Amino acid sequence: MPAVVTLDDLTAMMAADEQHRYEISPEGVVSITPPPGYTHAIIATRLMVWLAQGGIPADRIAQAVGLRIPGRNGGVGGRIPDLVVWSKPQSDGVWLPVDDVLLVVEIVSPGSEGVDTVTKRSEYAAAGIPQYWVIQQDPAQTVTMHHLDGEQYAARATMPLARVLNTNLAEHDLD
Repeated sequence: MPAVVTLDDLTAMMAADEQHRYEISPEGVVSITPPPGYTHAIIATRLMVWLAQGGIPADRIAQAVGLRIPGRNGGVGGRIPDLVVWSKPQSDGVWLPVDDVLLVVEIVSPGSEGVDTVTKRSEYAAAGIPQYWVIQQDPAQTVTMHHLDGEQYAARATMPLARVLNTNLAEHDLD
């Protein structure tokens, strides 16, 4: 691994190792995680279908796409949220800008709790992403919805995924 890892380096590592997900913080901290499990994938799929049925065009929703995360000190990181919703379609690329992102969703896997609930929350807020949802893999599949309030997120609601799926997008400022 190079002494200083760039997004291009991460792209090359992911191409050489399809069994892991590679991310880097804006400060240069590399994290390597195994691929998500079945329950994780089903949660992401259910949420993606709900978003599409609610009227968000398919070209504005994506699972596991790379985002270019600007850091507070000029660094650039690369994160791969479990789900992203944009305000308009994006150009193809490995590391997309966050300018048009409306929502990022992280589904917490065993071992990713700290990164998903603390580190990424701070990075996404600093990047100005309006909404950040965290979904636990507990029996209720608890969703905590955060909205950007100034420079940090404030929890707006917490509910089981089944309840979210029985609401409409307007209730979550996503229409």
